[in-house]
Amino acid sequence: MQTLLIVLGTVVIGMALRSCKTKLFRKLGALTYLIASALAVYLLTENIWLALLAASFWFFLPWLELLTRVRKLRLPLNNKLNHCYPPNEDLFPNADATLTALEDAGFEHADSSGWDWAGATQCYQFFWHPEERTVAAVCFCKQAKITFSFLTIYSRDTNGCLWRTTNYPFSQTLKESSQVWQNRISCKDTCIDGILASHHYFITLHGACHDDLIIPDPESVSQDIEQDMRRQIDHNLQEGIITLTGDGHFKYSFRGLFFLWKQFIKDMIRLC
Repeated sequence: MQTLLIVLGTVVIGMALRSCKTKLFRKLGALTYLIASALAVYLLTENIWLALLAASFWFFLPWLELLTRVRKLRLPLNNKLNHCYPPNEDLFPNADATLTALEDAGFEHADSSGWDWAGATQCYQFFWHPEERTVAAVCFCKQAKITFSFLTIYSRDTNGCLWRTTNYPFSQTLKESSQVWQNRISCKDTCIDGILASHHYFITLHGACHDDLIIPDPESVSQDIEQDMRRQIDHNLQEGIITLTGDGHFKYSFRGLFFLWKQFIKDMIRLC
């Protein structure tokens, strides 16, 4: 009974920390769950190695999804963007406010397109800004019963590099090539002016400048996104992250599953 009460007490402390608004306390709460797992096994077996194994078990949980759902995924080599309607306000209550903020910042609507990718439906609202030489893509993503949105601002330069700033909340599921420069910001950063300032600062920080950027063509936004995706797929084929299935699709290789596992762990640590 004493062992049970000790473990339950540790779990309650973890729950209390996880309910706090402070990020540090929430992370301490997640750490407390690990301690509770290790403590339960140690008090039952008095074996420190089994206790450490029990704590590390949480980091191997993503393999359940990797070996069941992800391993069976077959994704198209040439995924085409199709016209989509504006997002449902019931599913995305902040959609209109985000789109209005872009227009207030001087962006003009260019296209509305979407596709199905890795079991998720993604609807993009594309905007462009000729003076800033950027394209803004607001993605409204729906996967099962989960919905979320994120903003990506990107520019292209005369050397063929793609400069991208995004508040996408998760790690990438495919590797980026050396010509893609990714500036990841917090998903809580939603101010358009702030994101745009971060975007240009990131470009200058890495030796480029505003004059190096190409003025985007609003008529070819969707085609550019499709080509970017195909180049990323080709890069991951060369890296061995994915393999061809022979029917116009690809799947994750064994090496790719380990890559995804590392991405899952990053998200578990960063977002817990």
